[in-house]
Amino acid sequence: MAIDKNLNKPISSKTSPGNNNSPNKKEKKPKSKFRTILKRTFFVFLFLSLTLMVIGAGYIFAVLKSTPPLDVNAVTNLSQPTSLYDDKEAFMDTLHTEVDRTIITFDKIPLDLRDAFISIEDERFESHSGIDIRRIVGSFLTDVSKVFSGESGLHGGSTLTQQLLKNTILTDEDFIVERKIKEIWLALNLEKELSKDEILNQYLNTIPLGGTSYGVEAAAKLYFGKSASELTLIQCAYIAGVAQAPTYYSGYNENNIKDPTPYIIRTKSVLGKMKELEKISVDEYNQAIADIDAGSLVFSSKKENYTLQYEWYINPTVSQVKADLKTKYKYSDEEVSKLLANGGLKIQTNMNRELQDYTQTALNNFGAGNVGHAETYIEGTKTPEFQASATIVDYKTGKVIAMIGGRGEHAAQSANRAYTSLRPIGSTTKPLTVYGPAINEKILTAGSTIDDSPIPESIGKLYGPSGDPYAPNNDDFAFAGNISLRDGLTKSKNVAAVSVEHAIGLETGIAYGEKVGLIYNDASKSSMAALALGQFNNDKDGGNTYITASAFGVFGNGGTYTSPKLYSKVLDASGNVILEAEVQQKEVFSPQTAYILYDILKGSRGTTGPAAKWGDMPVSGKTGTTTDTKDLWFTGVTPYLSASVWLGYDIPETMSANSNSAAGVWAKIMAKAHEGYEVKDIEQPDGLVKVAVCKDSGKLPTSLCSSDPRGDRVYEELFIDGTQPTGLCENHVLVKINRLNGKLATANTPPGLIVQKVFVKKAIANPAADDYESTVPTATDDTVDTSVADAAAAKAIADAKKATADKAATDKAAADKATSIKDAATKAAKDAAKAITDAAKDITNKKT
Repeated sequence: MAIDKNLNKPISSKTSPGNNNSPNKKEKKPKSKFRTILKRTFFVFLFLSLTLMVIGAGYIFAVLKSTPPLDVNAVTNLSQPTSLYDDKEAFMDTLHTEVDRTIITFDKIPLDLRDAFISIEDERFESHSGIDIRRIVGSFLTDVSKVFSGESGLHGGSTLTQQLLKNTILTDEDFIVERKIKEIWLALNLEKELSKDEILNQYLNTIPLGGTSYGVEAAAKLYFGKSASELTLIQCAYIAGVAQAPTYYSGYNENNIKDPTPYIIRTKSVLGKMKELEKISVDEYNQAIADIDAGSLVFSSKKENYTLQYEWYINPTVSQVKADLKTKYKYSDEEVSKLLANGGLKIQTNMNRELQDYTQTALNNFGAGNVGHAETYIEGTKTPEFQASATIVDYKTGKVIAMIGGRGEHAAQSANRAYTSLRPIGSTTKPLTVYGPAINEKILTAGSTIDDSPIPESIGKLYGPSGDPYAPNNDDFAFAGNISLRDGLTKSKNVAAVSVEHAIGLETGIAYGEKVGLIYNDASKSSMAALALGQFNNDKDGGNTYITASAFGVFGNGGTYTSPKLYSKVLDASGNVILEAEVQQKEVFSPQTAYILYDILKGSRGTTGPAAKWGDMPVSGKTGTTTDTKDLWFTGVTPYLSASVWLGYDIPETMSANSNSAAGVWAKIMAKAHEGYEVKDIEQPDGLVKVAVCKDSGKLPTSLCSSDPRGDRVYEELFIDGTQPTGLCENHVLVKINRLNGKLATANTPPGLIVQKVFVKKAIANPAADDYESTVPTATDDTVDTSVADAAAAKAIADAKKATADKAATDKAAADKATSIKDAATKAAKDAAKAITDAAKDITNKKT
C-alpha cells in the first residue's frame, strides 16, 4: 500500500469542512485533541498541585503556629508514680496506678537492650536528625499498596525520637496528619537539644510495654521478675519486640500461653535484625535461637502484688489529695488521676508509723476470746471473720495519726471499715445529737430533770412507723424515773435520750450531727431511733471511726470541730509545694457546752468505765452498742487526742459482749499514743458556774432535799452562767402517811400511826419507774380512829353495868319491901284474925 506523502503535514485551515473523507483530516484530528487534553490536564494538575501546595503549606504553617515551643523539661522529666511518706518524712510506699514506671539510668541499661530497640524500631537512629526520610517514604509506599490491596493496618514510620515525643508531650486527640506534622517538627528540634544517648534513655524509660508497665525497668520486672540490668540477650530481644504490640506479644496473653508462636517469631525477628546490623555476632545469634528453641524464654510466675503496706491509710489519703487538688486547681477527674499517676508527686502524710503498726497489731490480736462468736472466716462453713477498726486524731490540728480499717492482712482495695464503711453508732451519738445540742441551745441544762419512764403514747405516735407508737426501752429494761440530764447520759438511758431529743426537735439533732460529719439519708432524718439512739441503717448512713474520732474532738477542743486531715503537704517532682493542708475549723458547741459534756463523760462520774482508763491521764468517752449487740463502740478524748474503736462483723451479727471490749482496745492504743505526754487536764473555760442543786428538780435545794430517804439528793452541777436555777426545789415535800400502809393520812388516821416522810412530787407517778416508791403516794388512808368509839363503848358498858347494878339494888329493895309488906300484911291479917277471934271470944264470954 502506498504511503501518502502528505500524511505528516499539518492540516490546512482551508480544507473544506465537508470533506470528511480526507485522509489528512482523519489522522491529524485525534492527535491535536490528545495534545490539547494533555496540555489542559497538565495545567490543571499544575494548578491543583500549586493550590494543594499552597493549602498544604498554609495548613502546615497553621499547625506549626499552633504547636507550642518544644518544652524539653516535659520530655526529660519522666513521669513517675506518686510516693508517700510518714509524719517523720520516711518513705512509706509507692502508689500503683495505671502507669507503673521505675526510672533506670542509662549506664544500667544493657547494651543488648539498647541495640535491640534500635535494630527493630529505628535502625538509622544514630545517623538521622530526628526523622528518617527513607523510612517515611517506604512507609508511605507500603501504606498506599495496602490501601489498594485492601490490607488492614498502616506501617509506622516514626523514629525513636518521634515515639518519645508521642509518649511524653503529644496526645492522640489531634488529627493523625496534624499530629505527624507536630511530631516531625518537634523531633527535628529535640535532636538539637538532646544527645542521642539522652533521647534513647528517655525513650527506654517511657515506652509502654504491657499492662501498666512503662519503661524497660518495669517491663523487666513484669515479665522476668528482675531488673533490666540483669536481662539476658534473649530477654532483651523479647522486650524490644513487645513494644510493637504489647498485648498481642505478651507472654501472659491467654492465646500465647496456649501457643507461644507469635512472640517466639517476633523475638527471633529482633535477633535477626540485630545480627543483620552487626549488633551481635553470628555465633551469638545462633546460640540465642538455639536457646529459644530449647525453651529458655520463660516468664516469671511471680505476679505483681499491688497491695500497699499501709493501704488502710494510703488509699483514703490519696482520695483526700485528689479532692483537694480538684478544688484548688479546678482539675478534672482525668487530669488529677494522670497527675497522681505520672507526676512523681510526694505526699507527706500525718501517719505515725510506730502507732499505726501498734494499732494494727492490737486489733489483729483482739479476737474470739475477747467477744465471743468471733471465729475467723472458714471457707467451708462460711463463718464470717470478726472485724475491727480504729482511728486516732489530734483534734486541735485535725491530723489523723493512725487509722486501721480491719484486722489481719488487708487485700488490695478491700473495704476500709475505718473510712469508707458506714455503721450504726449506737449511743455514741447521744452527746453529739441529743444532750450537747440541748445544753448548747439552752433548752435544758446538765441539772435539768427528765423523766426516764415509758414514753407516753401521744409522743410515741409522732415517731412510730405507720402511726404505731414508738416505744423504746432501756438496755437494762428498767426505768429510773426522774433523773438529771447528767445521769441520763452517764447511765445511757435510751428513754431519757428520746425525751430530750423530742424536746429539742429532730431538725436540731440533725444540724449538729452533720456539723461533726455524721451521715444521714432521708430515712434517718425522720427517725427518732437514728437521732437519739444511733440506730442507723447499716452501710447506708451513720458513721465510722474516722468520723466519730474527729467528732468527739469537739469536747476536748472547746467545742470547735477540726476537719480530719490525712496529709500535711504535697510536693511536685521538682520539690515544689503544690498543696498544703489547711486547718479547717468550725464551732459546733460553745466552749462552756463542750466542757460540760467533757465533764459528764469523764472518769468515774461519767460513762468512761475502768476498761478505758490507763494511768493518771484524764479520759472522757462514751460507749456505743447497737440493736442486738451487733456493733460495739468506744469513742473518747484526752487533753491531747481523740480516738474511736469499732468491733463487729461485716455482715452484722450478734456478739456475746459489751462495749467494754471496745473500751479495752481503746485504752491500749491510746496508752501507746500518749507515751511521753505530760499528765494534765483540760482547763475549765470562763462563763461556767458551779451550783448546788437538787437531783430531783434541778433547782436550788431545800432542807428536804437532803432528807430524802434514798440519801442526800444535793450535788454540785456545772451551768453556763445565766442558766443556773434561781428557784427553790418544790419537788421534795414533807407528807403525813400511815406508817403501817404508807398511804396518805386523813383525819381518821389514828395519831399513833401517823408519821412524816419526805417524798418527791411528780405529775405522773409511773409504777414501772425505779423512783416510784419515792414519789408522793396517791392512795388515801382508809383506817378510822377508834379511840373515841372505844371510850364511848367503855362508858356505855360501864353505864350498862351500873344500870344493871342499880336495877339489881332497886329490885332487891322492892323485894325486901314487898316481903316486909307481905310480912306486915300477914301479921296484920293474923292480928286481925286474932282480934276477931278474941272479939268473938269476948262476945261469947259476954253472952255466956
